[in-house]
Amino acid sequence: MAPPPYATGPERVWHYTFRTVCAFIFIFLIGPILVIVPLSFNAEPYFTFTKAMVAFDPEGYSLRWYEDFFTSDSWLGAIRNSFIVAIFSTLLATTLGTVAALGMSSRYMPYRVPIMAVLISPMIVPLIISAAGMFFFFSKYQLTQTYTGVILAHTALGIPFVVITVTATLTGFNHSLTRAAASLGASPVRTFFKVVLPLVTPGVVSGALFAFITSFDEVVVVLFIAGPEQRTVPIQMWSGIREQISPTILAVATLLVMVSIVLLTVLELLRRRSERLRGLTPG
Repeated sequence: MAPPPYATGPERVWHYTFRTVCAFIFIFLIGPILVIVPLSFNAEPYFTFTKAMVAFDPEGYSLRWYEDFFTSDSWLGAIRNSFIVAIFSTLLATTLGTVAALGMSSRYMPYRVPIMAVLISPMIVPLIISAAGMFFFFSKYQLTQTYTGVILAHTALGIPFVVITVTATLTGFNHSLTRAAASLGASPVRTFFKVVLPLVTPGVVSGALFAFITSFDEVVVVLFIAGPEQRTVPIQMWSGIREQISPTILAVATLLVMVSIVLLTVLELLRRRSERLRGLTPG
């Protein structure tokens, strides 16, 4: 977008300088992804661009690494574990986080600031500390190397995202609607499902997606809590880099990037829907 006609010389210089800096930052962030995607189609078992790939020779490109992924029992097992853990931990984190956010939004909630600090602490405390603490705590109850332990650990990591997104949605919530529903005889449960939940659904779904991504991408906690039977995709990728360098890892990374793009698109659509519900113009 060009600067307005009335912009002065320094303002025009700042306009184009700012956009140039933003472009360099964008390239810096997106660069690794732009490299990974074409390398995943490499016909040779290398992590570099071959002469055939640089020359755009069809012989230099192949789907062999995607075929290796979809025919490998270890990779498919890791995908299954990741989805099992991510889905159940997302359901728990969304339920608990939404209830916590509703409680925090009440004006009668005492000690709101310290409680909020505790709820979002998994986002602030270094992950290695949280993982070590979970390991010693779960070991006491024989929850290590079990699906239950991994799901509970990922639930703890996902709750802060749900709390933050739902709390942000409730910031502009008109509480006179709940009072009106109560005056008309609606019970608290009916008021929640008929009035509150439809309005905070964008925040709930956004938090659930963040919790799902966090669980699907987690490495450190899984290393501490999980056993061989609970190996997830990030752990499989990490082990593959250590044990054998195979472009199959790049194929998996490309597929995960595509999933992330879909989830981010859903988040953007939910954000626009939330703004429309509030009477704002989506921007």
